[in-house]
Amino acid sequence: MFKPLSLFLGFRYTKAKRRNQFISFITLSSFIGIAIGVWALITVLSVMNGFQAEIRDRILGMASHATISSINGKLADWPDVAKLVENEPDVVGSAPYILKEAMLTNASNVHGALIRGVDPEEEKTVSEVSQHIRQGSYEALNKKKYSIILGRYLARSIGATIGSKITMVTPSANITPAGIMPRLKRFTVVGIFEVGQNEYDSNMALINLRDAQVLFKMKGLVTGVRLKFDNLYDAPRLSRELEKKMSGYHRVIDWTQHHANLFRAINIEKTMMMLILSLIIAVAAFNIVSTLVIVVNDKQSDIAILRTLGASPGMIMRIFISQGMVIGLVGTLLGMISGIATAQNIDVIVPAIEHVLGFKFLAADVYLISDLPSDMKWKDVLTTGMIAFCLTVLATIYPAWRASKVQPAEALRYE
Repeated sequence: MFKPLSLFLGFRYTKAKRRNQFISFITLSSFIGIAIGVWALITVLSVMNGFQAEIRDRILGMASHATISSINGKLADWPDVAKLVENEPDVVGSAPYILKEAMLTNASNVHGALIRGVDPEEEKTVSEVSQHIRQGSYEALNKKKYSIILGRYLARSIGATIGSKITMVTPSANITPAGIMPRLKRFTVVGIFEVGQNEYDSNMALINLRDAQVLFKMKGLVTGVRLKFDNLYDAPRLSRELEKKMSGYHRVIDWTQHHANLFRAINIEKTMMMLILSLIIAVAAFNIVSTLVIVVNDKQSDIAILRTLGASPGMIMRIFISQGMVIGLVGTLLGMISGIATAQNIDVIVPAIEHVLGFKFLAADVYLISDLPSDMKWKDVLTTGMIAFCLTVLATIYPAWRASKVQPAEALRYE
């Protein structure tokens, strides 16, 4: 579409000294606006990717990539299920579990909790909770009968520390001569964990699987089997494949279904931020329209001379489109370079700014994630660059069309 002469003239018009300094100012504003828009969009998308990855990792530190359960919540053939999935090449770990609700009491403090019965050794293959023990010992779940590990904020709520004797009250009841009595059991706190996810730190407690089976009257039964895959992004596909291979009434739910609302909200927020920040680029592109309209009016005599020398209207259009493209391309490239550099070094840049200003942007006692994580994806970088460049090209069409309509006789009448 663009012949060398059109590109050459468009480039010369871009870098030539202006008789009208206002044109140079608008051109510089357009160039800087595009660069800032691209830089901001790449940086923000990278930070949002980082937050999404951080939240996902914290959730999957306690949750599993997938769970296999039965329709009624009691899985009797779990040893066969575990054996089946262990033969799958994409499965790197499996662990049976029991999940129930109960009340935990310590002195006068009472708090509801989700009780997860686990096999301590097999649980290590599907979750990272053993790596997040802040006090006590994870291995104590195996060594001491009726021991319990609490989330940090759950322990704080009931005033429990390592060695505390707490009482668990289950929904099931015992029938005694004195009437129906709730099932109570004393547990010893042997550990306190913190995974950085309030859902678990405030409500989750871990006990040994054998103790859970006795306490909840589930001898030989479990709630389900938790799975960990080699690649967490393959979880939806692998879950569907496993469900087809298993006989009987089994249900396989992957992590994207468990936390669908959260990740859908993050993706919607990311999309909206992309649209909002794209308006910065759109405003800069609109400045290109203003620049080229003024340039066309300023260069009418030049256009008329080119027309008299044989230049076609199409060539005139290409000259001014080339001029706008040069502005957009240079601004886009500068913005992409700045955005990539910022996204890859945000862990250094943000602390430096905080040190200079004397305060922390994300205080650890207020926010779940106190540091700005960054996960730059080349797909986002290229998409941002394409959006910016396409907007600048579209912005050149109208001014270039007006330039092609200049009549040589009218333009040179008063020269």
